[in-house]
This record gives sequence, structure tokens and C-alpha cells, in this order.
Amino acid sequence: MKVTTTWNGKRLFTSVGASGYPVEMDATPAYGGDGKGATPMELVLAGLAGCIGIDVTMILDQFLGSIRSIEIEADGTRKETTPSGFTAIELIFRVEGDIPDYRVWKAIEMGKEKYCAVSDSLSAEIRFKLILNGVEIPKG
Repeated sequence: MKVTTTWNGKRLFTSVGASGYPVEMDATPAYGGDGKGATPMELVLAGLAGCIGIDVTMILDQFLGSIRSIEIEADGTRKETTPSGFTAIELIFRVEGDIPDYRVWKAIEMGKEKYCAVSDSLSAEIRFKLILNGVEIPKG
């Protein structure tokens, strides 16, 4: 896998991989950027949520007709020292639909343990929370 990242002035960069879709990255004004793109650390969280989201929907493929929506919120805790990488990440799955909670939990666990290459690439502790139809469901 290869991604090419091009500098566009100041702190602005554009990355393009084999898929051909460009991703804009910029620093916040506090770090000399103009905020014209996502920060690299936001993209790490987005990549993690997208990766496990794809895995979960693949695992639940036969049940997708019963699911109205899936939203994944990624909340990362960072070290206070430089480099300030993530020490912990919580992924909150908000699912609406007619699907048993154990199926969603099983899909989340399989995604994390067997399929998600992004979570496998991170050293941060990754925790999960499931909110199904507005109700938090503890892992059973």
C-alpha cells in the first residue's frame, strides 16, 4: 500500500492513495496552519472508526435491512508530552434498528479481534460502547 502526500504551502498537505481520493490535512491556527483540512490525528480516529465500521457492516451484512443507522463516535485521549499520541480510544457505536444487541456486540468484537487492520496498527487501548435504539447496552 502506498500513499503520496504533497505539501501545498504553510502546513497544508494533500494525500492520495491508490483509490485516487484526495485527503486534505492542515494544522490548526495554533500550530501555524489555517485549518483547511482535517488534522492528522483526526484522520487516525476517522480511519479507525471507518475500518471497524466497514468490518461490522460486512459481518452484519444479512441484517443490514433491519438497521436504520449506524454512527461511530471516536474519542481519543492523548499523552500530555510530545509526541502526544493516543493512549486510549473509546468507540461509541450508536445503532438504530431491529437487531439483537448480542449480534452487534459480536460484530464489534470480531471486527476488533480479527479484521480491523487499523486497530491492529495502534498501540492505544481501544474500548467500546454500544448504544442500541437510544439505550446503552453493556457488553454481555
